[in-house]
Amino acid sequence: MARIFAYVTHKNGVADDSALELAAAVRKIDPAAAPTAIVTGCGIELDTVCEAIRLSFAEVWKIAGDNLAYPNAELVRKALVQVLPIGSIVLLPHDHFGIDLGPGLSIKLNAAFAPDVLGIDGVEGGCLKVVRQEFGGQVSAHVRCDLSLGVVISIRPGAFKALETVPANGTMVNKSSGVGTLESGRRYLETIIAESGDVDITKHQVLVSIGRGIQDKDNVGIAEELAEALGAAVSCSRPVVDAKWLPKSRQVGSSGQTVKPKVYLACGISGSFQHLAGIKGSPLIVAINKNPKAPIFQVADVGIVDDILEFIPEMTEKVLEARGAKTR
Repeated sequence: MARIFAYVTHKNGVADDSALELAAAVRKIDPAAAPTAIVTGCGIELDTVCEAIRLSFAEVWKIAGDNLAYPNAELVRKALVQVLPIGSIVLLPHDHFGIDLGPGLSIKLNAAFAPDVLGIDGVEGGCLKVVRQEFGGQVSAHVRCDLSLGVVISIRPGAFKALETVPANGTMVNKSSGVGTLESGRRYLETIIAESGDVDITKHQVLVSIGRGIQDKDNVGIAEELAEALGAAVSCSRPVVDAKWLPKSRQVGSSGQTVKPKVYLACGISGSFQHLAGIKGSPLIVAINKNPKAPIFQVADVGIVDDILEFIPEMTEKVLEARGAKTR
């Protein structure tokens, strides 16, 4: 079996939740694998992240450099090409950075490339079998990747549930000297953080999130009634913001807010990777959608096939009844 690597992203000294999801995906490829994590960055924050993820990876490669302080896929790609063995299996998170990094990395490594993977069926006949979706989630494509030259895979956020950490006491390896001088035509300007607005959805333990399935601005009220009954907040996917039914501060996703609730009700949300990238912490995801083939059902803990315009009011009524029964 080829050696397996996972590229771990991080922020403010904390590894992204995708790190443990990548570790879980590795187990799907080879249950006996001893994966290696690769972390780039600089300073104390990099050391903190490397030390933390030793619990989940057999080995941790650190690549440090002042010019790696901010996300720059061009520099990271050049660094990885210098240190990765030929024929490696490389896993990346399918987020904005992974989308930027993955294609070019596969070309430089002369490896196969499988983006936005949400299922892994193991290895057979020298090929890695993965599952991804086409046509907006309407079709599941089963893809075979020839491992003779290696493969780069980006994993959809939330597609693999993070496993409980088993102390691995991974070995730390400093690969910084092996990447040489890194130069890029890009330069970092600034990070723009989405405004929190009147309701800070990042602070709530329960979110009632609505998508295109809500159909009309006048229907947003039924989600607000459910949220009030649950003591939750209303969030949304990008189409709702684009239609100006809710403010940008309520949007969950890669171009909106990142949330870590305990319970996430996805109502009429298809489940694009851009939206799922904003959901962290492995919450209980309850998906309600009248399309049984919606991608959201691939990552949901509970899936309900129904029209949210009919289901949400009934759920609100049941919640209020239950609360009333408890207060008697």
